[in-house]
Amino acid sequence: MTTTLAPAARTASGPVRSAAVRAPLRDIATMTRREARRSMRSIDGLITAFALPVLIMSAFVIVFGGAISGGTGGDYIDYVVPGVLVMCLGMNSATAATGVAQDMTTGTIDRFKTLPIFSSSALWGHVIASVVRNLASVVVVMLVSVAYGFRPDADLGQWLGFVGFAVLAVVTFTWLCVVFGLVMSVEASMSVSMIFLFVPYLSSGFVPVDTMPDWLHGFAENQPFTPIIETVRGLLAGTPDAGTIVTACVWLVGFLAASVVVGSVLYRRRTAR
Repeated sequence: MTTTLAPAARTASGPVRSAAVRAPLRDIATMTRREARRSMRSIDGLITAFALPVLIMSAFVIVFGGAISGGTGGDYIDYVVPGVLVMCLGMNSATAATGVAQDMTTGTIDRFKTLPIFSSSALWGHVIASVVRNLASVVVVMLVSVAYGFRPDADLGQWLGFVGFAVLAVVTFTWLCVVFGLVMSVEASMSVSMIFLFVPYLSSGFVPVDTMPDWLHGFAENQPFTPIIETVRGLLAGTPDAGTIVTACVWLVGFLAASVVVGSVLYRRRTAR
């Protein structure tokens, strides 16, 4: 009897494991489509994702570029584009905080709890939709910057490195914003974007650190946005620095790991009520 049933059990285990893997992926894909549709229907979200980055780029290149570069104008766009890109990645990721807060406070998550779906699929839907939205925004900003005179010198490998690094940054920023969305009201979550709007100004994103007041040097040189922006700058310029890339990745992976753990714990506690 035992000998007869064992092969059948072993045969059935493969499809069971496969189904156990496919089901969460299917649920995450469904939640990603849901969040993508919601983003496309939100005028404010579309402006934040596509129009605002172009306006920021235009302000720095056209309005401030000549004064900051000492009247030459040509080299400053090569310097400022990475800072604008990272700022926009953060600001676009911040919309996830509002989306999560809305889900938590409007009863949406309570309805999801009644369905036989992967419990964290709603959070991962926000994250993956944010990656897609941000990459589309980066393409728009890059096209506008090229029209303004930006000329990256990256080769194929460095472009691939830039894309991979941008994805890592967006996933990290979005998970950090998910944590904020789990503990904030909808109104308060709208202010999360100010973190990504203001803190990059206190980095090397828009002016060299040595041009800042002496008392700001320590913070500007050692805060996470400086190595993140310098990594993007090096990859696009074709001169990546391994030490800077490692430092930036340590910051991002550290924030990502902490955000995933804290976000998962908070989500389980909030949905267990």
